[in-house]
Amino acid sequence: MKKLINNAEDVTVEQLQGFGIAHSDIEVQFDPNFVNVVGGAKDRVAIVSGGGSGHEPLHGGYVGMGMLDAACPGQVFTSPTPDQMFAACKAVAGDQGVLQIVKNYTGDVLNFQMAADMLRDDGIDVRNVIIDDDVALKDSLYTAGRRGLGTTVIAEKVCGAASQEGWDLDRIAALCKKVNLYGKSMGMALTSCTTPQKGSPTFDLGEQEMEIGIGIHGEPGIERTAIKSADEITEILANHILEDEAYTRNLSEWNAEKGEWVDVETIDITFEDGDEAIAIVNGMGGTPVSELYTVYHKLAEVAGRHGVKIVRNLVGNYITSLEMAGVSITLVKADDEILRLYDAPVNTPALRWGI
Repeated sequence: MKKLINNAEDVTVEQLQGFGIAHSDIEVQFDPNFVNVVGGAKDRVAIVSGGGSGHEPLHGGYVGMGMLDAACPGQVFTSPTPDQMFAACKAVAGDQGVLQIVKNYTGDVLNFQMAADMLRDDGIDVRNVIIDDDVALKDSLYTAGRRGLGTTVIAEKVCGAASQEGWDLDRIAALCKKVNLYGKSMGMALTSCTTPQKGSPTFDLGEQEMEIGIGIHGEPGIERTAIKSADEITEILANHILEDEAYTRNLSEWNAEKGEWVDVETIDITFEDGDEAIAIVNGMGGTPVSELYTVYHKLAEVAGRHGVKIVRNLVGNYITSLEMAGVSITLVKADDEILRLYDAPVNTPALRWGI
């Protein structure tokens, strides 16, 4: 293992210390660990997320005007604890309540739910929306249902913009659910990655092998095969996304009396001829950006063949897996509302435009 660290047990705290010095407009809190915007969201809905460290810039890099109000980093590849989420939400919440955006990993789902229960006991209105956009697997070792991937970034951006506009909590939660319904992602790995605590690769992958359909923690995918060209890899990922029709999604509404989401309709979300989309071609941490543009070139071609026009894009490292070499592709069907909110001003360490 070769990493720019000191003590493996101190990695998260030392990285947060450096983050705080580099971004003095964002507050970094310790014991429990979280980062938040100065002043919180006292007059609007607070948008909060979190997850294991090792996926930067997710989530701390998206804290700032027009996106997240707070983020909780767990230890590397480990869910943040309920007390972290509770403290982060308490630090930024006002009278308008909190939306927690949760990637669909069992630890995240359980801990965010515990935090939501604690917040409601403390008089804070909260909604949890789960992102489950991975088309590779219906279930995995770490989830019940599909894993949460790149649609998380778009959900945080769009919901952050809606909060800035003064939307109420139920409306923003419904918007977040719509973005999740419209988003599909899939990734692949050329190499494994190494967590500081373990000190060895999380899985074995031969010199001439690649893994299709991996998760962001190195979870197994759907196929291990010989390395293919960038165009062939892009075709595989894009076609899985664009032709995915088997996964049924539930439209639901928040029932205040029951204190839970209640399904009101079941639909199949597919990409159709004439759709517009926001695309993310995302590096897993160890892939040169130049190679990601090769993937984006092919993705635009494949999407065009399916009648889908990419109207916005992000190409770079947005939800990583330490130093893993590989790529994930995300496509989010974009209506006028989603596009307008996506284009709204944002000022965070990792995303900045319109200011």
